[in-house]
Amino acid sequence: MDAPSTPRRRVIVVGVDGSPSSIAALQLAVNLMPLAGDTIHALAVWQHPIAFGRYSPPVEHDYEGLAREALDQAVTEAFPPGAPRQAADIERRVVRGLAVEVLIQESRHAAMVVVGSRGHGGFAGLLLGSVSSALAERAQCPVLVAHGALHLAEGETTALPPVRIPA
Repeated sequence: MDAPSTPRRRVIVVGVDGSPSSIAALQLAVNLMPLAGDTIHALAVWQHPIAFGRYSPPVEHDYEGLAREALDQAVTEAFPPGAPRQAADIERRVVRGLAVEVLIQESRHAAMVVVGSRGHGGFAGLLLGSVSSALAERAQCPVLVAHGALHLAEGETTALPPVRIPA
């Protein structure tokens, strides 16, 4: 007879880079917890900049520390005092690597991955690559891509409205 298995925790992984769309991704993830997850893992991924030709980026910078600061600031901005209780339960992690590869790896054990869309389209998007596009194609779980702001008119934006989950 099989031993009773403990219920697996449903994890929502959120890729955070400090952009408005990654802050929106954090807010969406908290709103989706009743449907998709028991806990949120907010993940900031960093790597050393690549050297081009004679230019070599400074090595004395604490890139991991900068990623941790961006993650902490994004969580604070997404959930000011008085935010939903679930916001206090967010597990924060900083990982070295390529963002898309780390998030794909994390998707193997997640119920869902939520990321922001930086909005690079056209030629710039092709050159820069798209973490959200590659993740949506290769992830092992559902992927939700959040856009950080609603563009109303030239230069005018408003915050993404919160998602309301029916009780």
